[in-house]
Amino acid sequence: VNFGSVDGMRKEFDAAYKKRFSFLMPGRALIAEAVSCEAIGSTDAPVTHSFGDAAAAPGSSIAHCAVTTGGKTHDAPIYLREQLCLGQRIDGPAIVAEKNGTTIVEPDWQAEVSALNHLVLTRVRARETRYALGTRADPVMLEVFNNLFMSIAEQMGLRLANTAYSVNIKERLDFSCALFDADGNLIANAPHMPVHLGSMGESIKTVVRKNAGRMKHGDVYVLNDPYNGGTHLPDVTVVTPVFSANEKVILFYVGSRGHHADIGGITPGSMPPFSKTVEDEGVLLDNVKLVENGVMREVEMRARLTGAKYPARNPDQNIADLRAQIAANEKGVQELGKMVAHFGLDVVKAYMQHVQDNAEESVRRIIGTLKNGSFAYEMDNGAVIKVSINVGFDKRCATIDFTGTSAQLESNFNAPSAVVTAAVLYVFRTLVDSDIPLNAGCLKPLTIIIPEGSMLNPRPPAATVAGNVETSQCITDAIYGALAVMAASSGTMNNVTFGNEAYQYYETVSGGTGAGVLGTRPDGSLVGFNGCDTVQAHMTNSRMTDPEILEWRYPVRLVEHSIRQGSGGAGKWHGGNGATRKICFLEPMTAAILAGHRRVPNFGMAGGGVGGLGKTWIERVDGSRTELAYSDETQMNVGDIFVLETPGGGGYGLPS
Repeated sequence: VNFGSVDGMRKEFDAAYKKRFSFLMPGRALIAEAVSCEAIGSTDAPVTHSFGDAAAAPGSSIAHCAVTTGGKTHDAPIYLREQLCLGQRIDGPAIVAEKNGTTIVEPDWQAEVSALNHLVLTRVRARETRYALGTRADPVMLEVFNNLFMSIAEQMGLRLANTAYSVNIKERLDFSCALFDADGNLIANAPHMPVHLGSMGESIKTVVRKNAGRMKHGDVYVLNDPYNGGTHLPDVTVVTPVFSANEKVILFYVGSRGHHADIGGITPGSMPPFSKTVEDEGVLLDNVKLVENGVMREVEMRARLTGAKYPARNPDQNIADLRAQIAANEKGVQELGKMVAHFGLDVVKAYMQHVQDNAEESVRRIIGTLKNGSFAYEMDNGAVIKVSINVGFDKRCATIDFTGTSAQLESNFNAPSAVVTAAVLYVFRTLVDSDIPLNAGCLKPLTIIIPEGSMLNPRPPAATVAGNVETSQCITDAIYGALAVMAASSGTMNNVTFGNEAYQYYETVSGGTGAGVLGTRPDGSLVGFNGCDTVQAHMTNSRMTDPEILEWRYPVRLVEHSIRQGSGGAGKWHGGNGATRKICFLEPMTAAILAGHRRVPNFGMAGGGVGGLGKTWIERVDGSRTELAYSDETQMNVGDIFVLETPGGGGYGLPS
């Protein structure tokens, strides 16, 4: 802000802050962090000489040629640059040719040779405000809008990462941003977390349904309820309605979902291995107004974060990350406003529908190449996910039926139905070999059947914290197994949490991906691919925290992170290898693991071998060793080393 009176600087700061974050905090004091000043003075500039003969006759055109610009073709004169005199003006359309370049003078522009013999272009007629696009789908503009919508979501993500406080969001990028139409249907997203994106639409629709007729410009909502479109409690969704210019009609919605490092619960990091109800997993937020009339309701939000049975351990961090999510949404609101101003509301709304229709048609085409199939997927806890895929007679639709899946579990591996929808959406989007946004249109050709009361559609208050991160991966691999296109990947996000009252940290550790086939050659032989070593697969897409950041922000030391050679399944195309990760603790903390495939290996396909099992143990400072189960926790003392080996992916085809 410009230096001036205190009131003047505060007003200027408030205006800039609201533009960035969309809300104000009038009770907060301001700190003048830095003052800079700028000095402006004259220098000994060289004398500029005039070039050319001011008395020379104006140059004439030497020829004409056709120039197409703005969708119209013009008969444009051609001038030689060296023949133009000082002060000569040329109206567009025209071409000025010289030895080292060509200048096109567009219609409504004028070129003038200045006293210094510079060719200066000036617009002489104002640009008309017009919307050249119609509302009918145009193939070229469909691709343009695909990228425009995705670009807005990406810009939201950049703002979220830049303004967030927690390592989990700022460094690991465990968040997602997306755009939705007025009905809450997913339009486009950035390439963030698939498990977030496919389920966030249900959260938007919850806000729409519960606040119909009451939402106002300047209001923002927050929720994490797994039974209203959420995935698990640490994934907190912030929803902002996008109003028309007169602030009376809701045109769109934008949303950002971030995994908060701690939202309470019985274990630091809010990923408790032994939770039995959703209350054990932290603070539940269901349709809470976070910002009202442009003012953040921080007092009320803190009361919720600290007033639960198992409250948040670091509400300051939660509040800081919520501010960042609000700011990310505001970026989306602003960019959508620019898009509407440029193209017109009718065009933008039409292309929101067109991109969904295009995604729908893309999925319908791929369904025609699929065959009926089924698969039963056993998990380490003994639960079984059963899925059958039945292609319609018209080869344009499919039913994904999870009948036969295990009943609701007493553990926290239950997955809300929104997570199942996200997994189905993700798999069928990956089958489409074209660059389209993942959106609600992909689901229109699909019918999803999930028995109520099963582990994939549990009744409240069942615990769900592992359903989002673990069961989602199993659902994805089960669907690929039913489609017979790909061996299982690591099948787990290998969730590691540690902390105490001062520190809370969460990370997912990558494993190997499965091998598979892409198609057949003209001679009938298969075209396949090997799995990848130690990458985030399927429903997760976060990155590892840089070792420097990890060791700077937390009292731990990263001892090793390496590829676990030989852990990928054998096959004509081999599975990817898992990872080995070792962390030494420099303070006493509670550490927990929430993972899978410690008992049941990842399946191979078409004769391919299974992936190597994962394993977790503690190397104690006294030389002893403590083995941990797939879902377990332990106390870490100074000098203890947490060791994690992640599973490998399955192979495809008989090994040679």
